[in-house]
Amino acid sequence: MPFTLATWNINSIRLRAALVARLLREEAPDVLCLQECKSPVDKMPLDVFRAQGYTHCVARGQKCYNGVAILSRLPLEDCGDRDFADLGHARHVAARLENGVTIHNFYVPAGGDIPDRAQNEKFGQKLDYLTAMRDHFHAERPKRSILVGDLNIAPREDDVWNHKQLLKVVSHTPVEVAQLAETQGAGGWVDVTRKDIPEGNLYSWWSYRSPDWDAADKGRRLDHVWASPDIANAAHSSRILRAVRGWDQPSDHAPVFASFDL
Repeated sequence: MPFTLATWNINSIRLRAALVARLLREEAPDVLCLQECKSPVDKMPLDVFRAQGYTHCVARGQKCYNGVAILSRLPLEDCGDRDFADLGHARHVAARLENGVTIHNFYVPAGGDIPDRAQNEKFGQKLDYLTAMRDHFHAERPKRSILVGDLNIAPREDDVWNHKQLLKVVSHTPVEVAQLAETQGAGGWVDVTRKDIPEGNLYSWWSYRSPDWDAADKGRRLDHVWASPDIANAAHSSRILRAVRGWDQPSDHAPVFASFDL
């Protein structure tokens, strides 16, 4: 069953419901994973997406913060969620397609502004969250699984606009990059985006603070698509829809796509 999957930090599913509908209409992924929905599930505008043919949804939400949702044209089975690091946040949900592929949708904590857990509780929470992910995937090695989401870390030097300048900036510090690598390695996860696009600068996020984000191009690749080793070779056609960052009232993230022949 070939299918296309996309992941997108939408930065408020209610505020940007029309943008989600536009993406579904114009790009028609079979599955769309959203993060930072900022809404309880019962307040999410799911009728808007059902009208586009996305009649299946598995989601977890909370008022004003966090929240993850998986929209699909294909039937989904809710596989639950985990409160990694016991933060009490809606940051993970999992669903299974009829072909047996499990999709994990994550919104990893951003980590605040200071990359020091002694000075910044949020940075410590981020590292603890990644540690809990690592330990879980070490104990339960994923099979026929895809992990997507805003992982809030740009791991490679060419995943940021300036490696040296960002070494002390949260999202690209060595401690975060190392922690993400441990998490990825624990599950044997394959970075599908970089498997398909192995060379060159690649970004999925551009700050709202930049008056001309496109020209400045000070981006970071914070959004990821991973696959378990048993299905990674079935992935192809990865792409980042940079143009979506330029839509009216956009999220500061762009959607990341990958297709799977399974």
